[in-house]
Amino acid sequence: MDWLWMTAADLGRGIDGGRIHPVELAEAFLDAASDHPEAPRIYARLTPERARGEAMAAAERAKLGLRRGPLDGVPVSWKDLFDTAGILTEAGSLLLKGRRPERDAEVVVTATLQGLVCLGKTHMSELAFSGLGLNPVTATPPCINDPAAVPGGSSSGAAASVAFGLAPAAIGSDTGGSVRIPAAWNDLTGLKTTAGRVPLGGAVPLAARFDTVGPLARSVEDCALLLAALEGGRAPDLRGASLAGARFLVLETVALEDLREAPAQGFEEAVARLARAGARIERGDVPEVAEAMALAGPLFTGEAYGTWAEVIEAAPHLMFPRILERFRSGTHVTAADYVAAWQKLDRLRAAWSAKTAGFDAVLVPTSPILPPDAGRLMTDEDYYVTENLLALRNTRIGNLMGLPVLTLPTGQPSCGISLMGQPFREERLLRLGAAAERALG
Repeated sequence: MDWLWMTAADLGRGIDGGRIHPVELAEAFLDAASDHPEAPRIYARLTPERARGEAMAAAERAKLGLRRGPLDGVPVSWKDLFDTAGILTEAGSLLLKGRRPERDAEVVVTATLQGLVCLGKTHMSELAFSGLGLNPVTATPPCINDPAAVPGGSSSGAAASVAFGLAPAAIGSDTGGSVRIPAAWNDLTGLKTTAGRVPLGGAVPLAARFDTVGPLARSVEDCALLLAALEGGRAPDLRGASLAGARFLVLETVALEDLREAPAQGFEEAVARLARAGARIERGDVPEVAEAMALAGPLFTGEAYGTWAEVIEAAPHLMFPRILERFRSGTHVTAADYVAAWQKLDRLRAAWSAKTAGFDAVLVPTSPILPPDAGRLMTDEDYYVTENLLALRNTRIGNLMGLPVLTLPTGQPSCGISLMGQPFREERLLRLGAAAERALG
C-alpha cells in the first residue's frame, strides 16, 4: 500500500507492527514534497534535517518497544504560524519575513515529545486573516477539486499538504473557520478545538481569545489521535460508537441562508444518511446566533488590529491590500465597544447552551459556498468581500459560541457537514463523529 495515502493511524500501526520504518516513511514524504509540482505552493519550507533526526529517534524507540504513543514516528506538517526553533516562521506575511524563533511553540514541544515528526511549515493566509486561502504575497496553495479555485483558509497549505499526499496529517489553527473551511473544501476531516483547550504559547496570534489549534486529517480517528498528541494526553476510545438515539439539531438560524446548490445537496443528503443510521434529527431556530454574528466585527477586527497595529502601520505597503483593509476596519472599534460586545456575547453563549443542552450536536453545512475562483478574487473586489464573508459565516458560529466543531466530508466534492458539540467535550464529539463518518461512508 502507498504510504502517501494512508491515514496517520494506519501508519502508526504499521510502525508499531514493524512493517514501516519511521526513517523510510519520513524520506517518502520528503521526496514526495520535493518532487511534486505544487509543493512550492503548499510548503513554505521543508525541514528535512529535523524530520530525519526525529524519525531516527522514533525508529530507535520502536526497536526497543518504547514508543510514546500511537503516532510516534508519523510525520505531520505544521502551519507556518507555529514557532519552530531555528526555523523561519513568517505566518504568510512579508511583515514577518526573516523571523526565526529561538524555541518551539508549546504545542510543537508537546507533539514532538509524543513522537510526531515535523516535515515542514505550510503556507497560509496572511496573518491568518481570511477564510479563502488567497495569498498573493507569499503563495496561494491549490485546491484538490478545482485547479482554478482557492483551497480555503487560513490553514490553506495545511489542507493541501494532506489532500495532495504530501503529509499524512497537518496541524492548523482556527479563529473563525481556518481549520474547517480548508478541510471541507479539500474533502478532509478537521477538528476545531474549544478555545483555551490547546495551549497557544509560541503561536503567532490573530485574535487570541478566539484562536484555537486543531488537526486536518483523513479520518476522525486521526483527529482524535492528533488531539491527544497535541495535549500529551490519551485519545478517546472510538470503538462501538453509534448514532442510535443520538439527538441532532439542524440549525436553521443563519446557517441555511443563501446556500449554493452543491453545499445544500451535500448537507441534506448527509443529514438523511445520519437519520438512517439511527440519529434523531430535529430542525430549529436559535435567534441568539444572529445576534452573536452581529458582534463578529468589533470582536474579531478589534482584537486583530489591536494586536497588529504597530507592526502593520510600520510597513502597510508590504500587505495584500484586502487583508490590510480588513485589519484596519478594527480602527473604528473603541475599547467600550469591545468590552460591551464581549459582555453581550457571554450572555448569548449562556442562552445557546441552555437551548442546545438537550442535543448531542448541532448540524450546519461547513461552508455555504464552493471554493471561489482565485483569479476573479484578485480582480473583483465585490466578489472577494462577498465570498470571504460567506466562506466564514457558518464556521464563525462555532467560534462565537465557544464550541468544539468537527467537519466531515459529505461525499459531495468540497462540501462538508459540521457537528458542533459542547465546550471541552471533544471526546464525546469525536465518538459521535466516528459514528457519523461510518454513516456518511
